[in-house]
Amino acid sequence: MSNIKIGIIGGSGMDDPRLMKNVREKSVKTPYGKPSSPLTTGKIEGVNVVILARHGRKHSIYPTGVNYRANIYALKKEGCTHILATTAVGSLRAEIKPGDFIFIDQFLDFTKHRALTFHEKKVVHTPMAEPFCKDLRSLLVSSAKELKHRYHGKGTVVTIEGPRFSSKAESHMFRMLGADVINMSTVPEVILARELGICYQSIAMSTDYDCWKEGEESVTIEMIFSTMAKNAGNVKALLLQTIPKIAKTDCACRL
Repeated sequence: MSNIKIGIIGGSGMDDPRLMKNVREKSVKTPYGKPSSPLTTGKIEGVNVVILARHGRKHSIYPTGVNYRANIYALKKEGCTHILATTAVGSLRAEIKPGDFIFIDQFLDFTKHRALTFHEKKVVHTPMAEPFCKDLRSLLVSSAKELKHRYHGKGTVVTIEGPRFSSKAESHMFRMLGADVINMSTVPEVILARELGICYQSIAMSTDYDCWKEGEESVTIEMIFSTMAKNAGNVKALLLQTIPKIAKTDCACRL
């Protein structure tokens, strides 16, 4: 499908010129301000791709400080029809081990201070029963199988404000509420993408057990970065395996 353009949020290393052709950098402005980073555009196996660093290229923007509306608007303005959003998550389930992929299908919103909508001047009630894309999720599952990665085909993420990590009481509460993993970035990204009719799917990678699991060290930022660094190759391989498939598949959830 020639009109397909895939936005990748996160995706460290995907702008490697050995992977992408016709690589260009583009600074953009939006009605909501500047996005977190310039956009890197190019092609992967003939598919148009746009990469944006959620927290800035030097990871200098804390979770609540991310201009989510500018980021999603910039990708929409650039013509993105799909977004694959990589995210580190803490596991709230014993069976979700550090290094596992989780292809999220639901969220719980425990943020408090973020702009959650583009619709501030006109009331629009956007359906959110199925916030993530089942078609993209299916493609990611097939790629994970082919690559023999450990994965979970669905899961519920709870997004907290951060930048602090959870207390043990909070961690246990989120488990009781039905959350499988925890992060600080999926909300409001997924909401804003849905409002603009962009097909969105998270690629979550477990880096730790948050702080609920007895006998495990409580999460630290060093733990997260270490696990992400070890598994960066797996994330890249998964994206490269999936992107050509997306170009051949239309998505039922696009508005």
